[in-house]
Amino acid sequence: MAEWSVGRVAKRCGVRVSTLHFYEEKGLISSFRNSGNQRRYKADVIRRVSVIKAAQKMGISLASIAEAFATLLDQRTPTQRDWQRLSSKWQQELNTRIAYLERLRDSLTGCIGCGCLSMKNCPIYNHEDKLVSEGPGPVLLDKLMKQH
Repeated sequence: MAEWSVGRVAKRCGVRVSTLHFYEEKGLISSFRNSGNQRRYKADVIRRVSVIKAAQKMGISLASIAEAFATLLDQRTPTQRDWQRLSSKWQQELNTRIAYLERLRDSLTGCIGCGCLSMKNCPIYNHEDKLVSEGPGPVLLDKLMKQH
């Protein structure tokens, strides 16, 4: 079994050593200690880090990546078949997000639906802050985006 140092893995994957430590802290990758108590990785960690980086570039959260990795028995490295399954699920998430962003883009003509109290000419002026009971932020905008 080949042992890779944290520095070698970081260089090979194009990430910082601290990133590997962070991924390990989040349970996305794992290491072991050699007889000198130095952190070491198996070579297959490179594929796991590559999957993490690819998913992050698509806007997939670390929580979603961790959830996906949890479906892999014994924390094994994703195979090509696993990648097809994971990327298919993430593609659905991305399509939903893209559709939301397109609706958002198309509705941003002058008002963001925030429910503010300051714009006298706002078509959805929030008189006496009636929207406070519905939560913080752009409540009306969120409703509008979910309806379309």
